[in-house]
Amino acid sequence: MRFDTPAGPNPIDRMTVVGKPIDRIDGALKTTGLAAYAYERHDAVTNPAYGQIVGAAIAKGRIARIETGDAETAPGVLAVVTAANAGKLTKGNFNTAKLLGGPDIDHYHQAIALVVAETFEQARAAAALVRVEYARAEGRYDLEKAMPSATEPSGDGNADTRTGDFEGAFAAAPVQLDARYTTPDQSHAMMEPFASTAAWNGDSLTLWTANQMIDWGRGDVARTLGIPKDKVRLIAPYIGGGFGGKLFVRSDAILAALGARAAKRPVKVAMTRPFSINNSTHRPKTIQRIRIGATPNGQITAIGHESWSGDLPGGGPEVATQQTRLLYAGANRLTAMRLAVLDLPEANAMRAPGEAPGLMALEIAVDEMAEKLGIDPVQFRILNDTQVDPEAPERPFSQRQFVECLRTGADRFGWNKRNAKPAQRRDGQWLIGMGVASAFRNNINMTSAARVRLGRDGIVTVETDMTDIGTGSYTILAQTAAEMMGVPIERVRVVLGDSSFPVSAGSGGQWGANSSTAGLYAACVKLREAVATKLGLDPQTAEFADGRISAGGRTAPLTDATRDGDLIAEDKIEFGDLGKQYQQSTFGAHFVEAAVNAYTGETRIRRMLAVCAAGRILNPKSARSQVIGAMTMGVGGALMEELAVDTRFGLFVNHDLASYEVPVHADIPHQDVIFLDEADDKVSPMKAKGVGELGLCGVGAAVANAVYNATGVRVRDYPITLDKYLDKLPALT
Repeated sequence: MRFDTPAGPNPIDRMTVVGKPIDRIDGALKTTGLAAYAYERHDAVTNPAYGQIVGAAIAKGRIARIETGDAETAPGVLAVVTAANAGKLTKGNFNTAKLLGGPDIDHYHQAIALVVAETFEQARAAAALVRVEYARAEGRYDLEKAMPSATEPSGDGNADTRTGDFEGAFAAAPVQLDARYTTPDQSHAMMEPFASTAAWNGDSLTLWTANQMIDWGRGDVARTLGIPKDKVRLIAPYIGGGFGGKLFVRSDAILAALGARAAKRPVKVAMTRPFSINNSTHRPKTIQRIRIGATPNGQITAIGHESWSGDLPGGGPEVATQQTRLLYAGANRLTAMRLAVLDLPEANAMRAPGEAPGLMALEIAVDEMAEKLGIDPVQFRILNDTQVDPEAPERPFSQRQFVECLRTGADRFGWNKRNAKPAQRRDGQWLIGMGVASAFRNNINMTSAARVRLGRDGIVTVETDMTDIGTGSYTILAQTAAEMMGVPIERVRVVLGDSSFPVSAGSGGQWGANSSTAGLYAACVKLREAVATKLGLDPQTAEFADGRISAGGRTAPLTDATRDGDLIAEDKIEFGDLGKQYQQSTFGAHFVEAAVNAYTGETRIRRMLAVCAAGRILNPKSARSQVIGAMTMGVGGALMEELAVDTRFGLFVNHDLASYEVPVHADIPHQDVIFLDEADDKVSPMKAKGVGELGLCGVGAAVANAVYNATGVRVRDYPITLDKYLDKLPALT
């Protein structure tokens, strides 16, 4: 099915199952421990061996000598794999660094060996016996120092953009802001570690792995190992969080495959937490400069956003300027990104890449500008709304309820009680402030396929390689099939995360829910046609409800169509150029109330509200869960999360959950979420978009703006730790 005209009325519009807050159908399995994750496939693999990864102890240089003899003769050891005996390996399309290093070293803790043994304990003990001598080289680990050498990155969408005369308009603006902001390196820190179980059957590999994008992963495994893609099967029915860190194949998967081939039996590999933070990808640090020029009445006349980030050679930038191209009006505009070469572990996508760190800076700058103008921050944002792409005014937004998000949130949150002058509200020893920030995330559509089967027993089975990373994919796909086929959701069975199934959009970029359900919609349209045709009914007028099909005055149970055997249909959704005709984006507003202790500088979040406009909400319960999780992540980014870089040796020193701090229950107050009523007919037959990343975008700035309103101290460098403002707090009274 090709989607190239706006969606008209269709069966999803009935909203008898879709749009309902149905409990997650995989919830019981996960809460009882019955959901089998990649490292736990006891049902599929018997007598596995265990692999322990050895990581590089330097960040840049070469292996001068590696001695594995002691490890090879240690108790229980079955094999030791290094670059010297692994055979010819290439680098996957989605990997910046090699997943098995040697002799050259690209970054600290790059995998350089795998020790395989009968037990995990034996493998870990033997791995400590691998002796490595290095020839260390000088590396680049400090973005600040690397800024002068940063260059304009290559690749689509990375070039500088200009509209009008930014420099001239900014210089002429009566009111100006020119400020610098920084965001730190951050870790995905998901609960499930990077883990894989590999087994060979002749020359065919089966890999149970924690991977968000099955087809991407399958292709890169095949490419890395130099085997045909049809000889690789990836299976990932359950994934314990990813946040983008599991978009791409990591060293656990490749080394499990190599270890299983060397040991001639199945092998399990799981990264330890300290190893995974330096071995996997991370969100890179940014240095951002934002300039805004405005008239005294609050109209933006010039807006410029420049960002610097770093990555390994061949990597890409953190696209922190992309939301600035679309969020606010202004005739004269500039965005620019610069990429420095750094020898730190690979930088790559982390939840809401681009918009999350970009809005952390932009939305402080917008608040600072509002204060300069003496205009309420909510009203300043409303004044500069646009219903068209500012760089291409002939291109409207498909839906844009940005102003409604701000107004609804301000009313619900009690924004009118905010004191515009900072450091004026107290509650005992606590300074109280409110902050707001805009939320924005582009809508991305991805080709997605599914197979659907109507069985003789009346069960509708859905098969697609779509993944569920804790987002509720099982449930919204079941809701879609139930709505389309007119059966109770209890009569739908969803099977996910297997590369032998049709290729879906996968989980990432906030595209998963809309794209995968749209692909299933297409398959269900075909199945509806097959059922109607089988029963001699008109597919165009047939209605499906209560397990029956009705058309032309006739009605019959669906199972009448399967008397001769199951009916199977398969299709995919392909998207035309509506995304070029209309700017497709999601919008929101975040409101935060923060308290800062006047004596200690300790910050406590008291209230949070998110208002989202993101197309049709397929399941408000799981969507709310996605948003409050993102809001929690935003608090972490604002107040505590930072990978500390040792700029002498090129590593993240706080590489565990004891020293890389993330929010816990005590840090998070009650959170409210409001979804505005919206069905966007330009994006898909589902008329949905996504919320999982939108819920994070802007949260950090809302916290920062609340802290400023509470204290009168502006911090432009995240995280906002008390050492950055303690000595500037208002005098104690």
